Amino acid sequence: MIFATTGRAEVLGKVIRRLTDQTRLPDGVLVVGTCPADVAGVEGAYPHLQILLTAKGLCHQRNAGLAALGDKGDVVVFFDDDFVPAHDFLEQVEALMTADTGIVGLTGQLVRDGAQTGSLGFEEAVHQLDVQQERPPAGEARTAWLYGCNMAIRLSANPQLRFDEALPLYGWQEDVDFSSRLAQHGRLYRTAALTGIHLGVRGGRTSGLRLGYSQIANVIYLRRKGTIRFLHGWRILTCNVLANVAGSLTPSPPVDRRGRLKGNLLAMRDLTSGRIDPRRVLGL
Repeated sequence: MIFATTGRAEVLGKVIRRLTDQTRLPDGVLVVGTCPADVAGVEGAYPHLQILLTAKGLCHQRNAGLAALGDKGDVVVFFDDDFVPAHDFLEQVEALMTADTGIVGLTGQLVRDGAQTGSLGFEEAVHQLDVQQERPPAGEARTAWLYGCNMAIRLSANPQLRFDEALPLYGWQEDVDFSSRLAQHGRLYRTAALTGIHLGVRGGRTSGLRLGYSQIANVIYLRRKGTIRFLHGWRILTCNVLANVAGSLTPSPPVDRRGRLKGNLLAMRDLTSGRIDPRRVLGL
């Protein structure tokens, strides 16, 4: 299991400690941060835990985790540092992957997603999962991409597969790109057997300006690369721009809609001039 983390040590520690209640314990937990503050208090949160420090960037950090893992496992699970899983998440991953070797990737159906509805608290999520025992409606379907906050991949399908580090910092749509390349080797499923709550914690993410640029530049890059479908890419791009326009009229912190809109406009300017590149966010 791999966590790539930046600036969320408190919630990360809670998430990792919760892993001890999984009905199928992880064989090991690898945390990839960028500085000691990212992993403060995480040491000892799980018996088989390893910590790495590397350069900042979601794709780079996940790749560092994969490199450190090597050939030690067949299936690796990626959780965001603010994803709270149901207690049977890993048990269900193992059952599904064992039953059908043609499955190369799994992602869960969420009870709630704070990234879409507004940030949620850890204790609130635990209450919903453990006390109220909320689950999404049963169901399973083939999917074209895995949601990066919770995804399980079969490493043996393509041991050399890595995240595209041309998508820097927050990585925006890196999960779609990775999934598209993984799907060339087998089937991907989104299933209610795997579930949890994505808290959508705001801290640790990239600035509004940079994210806004990535919302345009990354989609254009992946369209040219051929790893994001036209309609999916167009829907993501237009929905985000419209949301940023509307949000700029009535700002509601902590979402920096005006910063994101400014980033959108900078990316559009670079698109018309032929200079658009996801890595330009590093200079903003």
